[in-house]
Amino acid sequence: MRIGPPASTSPRDVLRALRAAVLGAGPAVSLGRIDPLGEVPSGTAAVVTTSGSTGVPKSVVLSRNALIASAYATAARIGEGSWLLAVPATYVAGVQVLVRAFLADREPAVLGGPFRPEPFAAAALGMASHDNGARVPTYTSLVPAQLQRLLDAADSDRAVAQSLRSFEAILIGGQALAPSVLERAAAAGARVVRTYGSTETSGGCVYDGVPLDGVAMAIVEGEVRLAGPTLAEGYLDEPERTASLFPVDSDGTRWYRTGDGGEIVDGELHVSGRLDNVIVSGGVNVSLDRVESTVRSLAGLEAAVVVPISDAVWGQGSAVVLPHVEVREVSSVLERVRAAVGEALGAPARPARVVVVDEVPALDSGKPDRAALRRWLAAGAPGTRA
Repeated sequence: MRIGPPASTSPRDVLRALRAAVLGAGPAVSLGRIDPLGEVPSGTAAVVTTSGSTGVPKSVVLSRNALIASAYATAARIGEGSWLLAVPATYVAGVQVLVRAFLADREPAVLGGPFRPEPFAAAALGMASHDNGARVPTYTSLVPAQLQRLLDAADSDRAVAQSLRSFEAILIGGQALAPSVLERAAAAGARVVRTYGSTETSGGCVYDGVPLDGVAMAIVEGEVRLAGPTLAEGYLDEPERTASLFPVDSDGTRWYRTGDGGEIVDGELHVSGRLDNVIVSGGVNVSLDRVESTVRSLAGLEAAVVVPISDAVWGQGSAVVLPHVEVREVSSVLERVRAAVGEALGAPARPARVVVVDEVPALDSGKPDRAALRRWLAAGAPGTRA
């Protein structure tokens, strides 16, 4: 099966191409890459290529069946209605917003341009409609940074506050959501559903720790594995990588190795962070995801990003990158951070410094660009430090 030329990043162009690929006889859609692709497996709807937050590119082959299974499972869990596209259409979260809208036979609302709370509110409130006298539920998908911006704006903008309350559910994925942000959302009347998954699972397939219908979870040697009809076919032209990350067990079940650590408690998944996002500080393994989660639990530090740095004494250490903290506060912030992390994770896990920047670099998906931050810090880039 042939794949069409790379789709424009325009949401409307992706919408048209993806509708033909999923519902019609159109060619598979190439998303997130420039060079044209050749042959793909029969039944492919999209090839989503993303470098992720670490800068390692991957081209994930998603079938029509996997995307449709994911969309129907989502509808079975949270209901169906109208969807607002507020994340890039070239990423799997955006793809799934469009597929859910197609299958509900409702035209999605599309938020164009850079994300800002005011246009989001206008688009959300403009979705209000009724069917046979009943209000049509509305839904959207966001990353944590977008939700936080909306909550900040809602403090002084009634329309933004109203828009947050208008959704039947707001799916949050892409990275862990700080508990304090979740609490703020609940206080604002926003119905947030935390999702876990990746491009390889057609987007989120575990909602608030519970797998969608048909999805199985397992922990193998501390690693989270997922199975079910939402799994991707694998990686384009990378059979060895596909075989390694999509193993088949003795029962014939095909799994996806997420690379995340976690545990399943009473049927609920708890993810601890990336297994490869670990440093060795003073001979002790330290999970930077756990450090970041601890830092983000502190009031006012919900947007913190923790990245590795070299350390002359400990071998490896970490830095906390923060946006918009007043200079006079940096030393006290470092003290708070080191005390909290030391108490929760031990002395070797304590970050070495805090760096304040005007803005944390982000990928198009809204996730922090950790690879850029590591390069920036290694180069001794300027910033307010403590």
